[in-house]
Amino acid sequence: MDIAHYPVLKDEVLSLLKPRGRKELMVDATLGEGGHAVLFLERYTTLRLVGLDADALILDIAKRRLAAYAERTRFYHAWFNAFFKDYPGDLDEPDTILFDLGISMYHFEVSGRGFSFRNDEPLDMRLSEGLETSAHDIVNQYPERELANILFELGEEKRSREIARSIVARRQRAPIDTTRELAELIERALGPRYRYGRIHPATRSFQALRIAVNGELVRLESALQAALGVLKVNGRMGVISFHSLEDRIVKRFFRAKNKSCTCPPEQPICTCGGRRVLEIVTRKPVVAGEHERSGNPPSRSAKLRVAVKLEEEESP
Repeated sequence: MDIAHYPVLKDEVLSLLKPRGRKELMVDATLGEGGHAVLFLERYTTLRLVGLDADALILDIAKRRLAAYAERTRFYHAWFNAFFKDYPGDLDEPDTILFDLGISMYHFEVSGRGFSFRNDEPLDMRLSEGLETSAHDIVNQYPERELANILFELGEEKRSREIARSIVARRQRAPIDTTRELAELIERALGPRYRYGRIHPATRSFQALRIAVNGELVRLESALQAALGVLKVNGRMGVISFHSLEDRIVKRFFRAKNKSCTCPPEQPICTCGGRRVLEIVTRKPVVAGEHERSGNPPSRSAKLRVAVKLEEEESP
């Protein structure tokens, strides 16, 4: 079976999230092609694994890859926020939960859905066919101001207004249908100064559109809280992020749950009776070493954070 994606930080993930006992349950909340899953199932022969993914096609690839471990695996076609919110009643509480928030190389190189400007493909960027809004819809229908806001807030593109203005002017003549059309338009909008930088001029804009189409940041915030609710006490949660917006959400969530007091800072005496729910294992994010960065370029931006659940969180 041809595999397009190779898991990042695999040694670090195996070490920090290794089982502490027999027959533990691990939930791989972003299964992809099963890269991390197969490593855990090979090494830990009593581990049970639940894998989920929003993309039915890539989930089928993972099922075939993990067929040898059929007795220890279960699969769900689901977004991770919805899965943890309505956690299946016939599943045990997980001992370990892993989120790998990176987009699989399968989507960039094989899916044909316009995730990359390196290939000339239809503008789509939907991770699940069930989503109504595509990148084509956003680019060709959204008002200029809303489009600029998406590029600035989700892609951290400083020249979002110029790009949005160019998109709107171009689409008045004809729809922008393909990734190449959009990438070349952005390149022209930014001018020659940006053509030879460290990253392609369209990188941030494509990131922003993908995040907007799939609601990635909103899903992440709700998924972390819901996952914490079902995680077993003394269980571990690991999150691999690939850009600052994701990492910021994870860092803030872990820090908030690591505080014993939730009273306002200006209040002189604690009255909340709060208790720490999480203990942070990785005080600083774990990043890839030079050897991995040179052999697996996507790992250069990967950051792994891990925390342990100390006790159940009281309902508000």
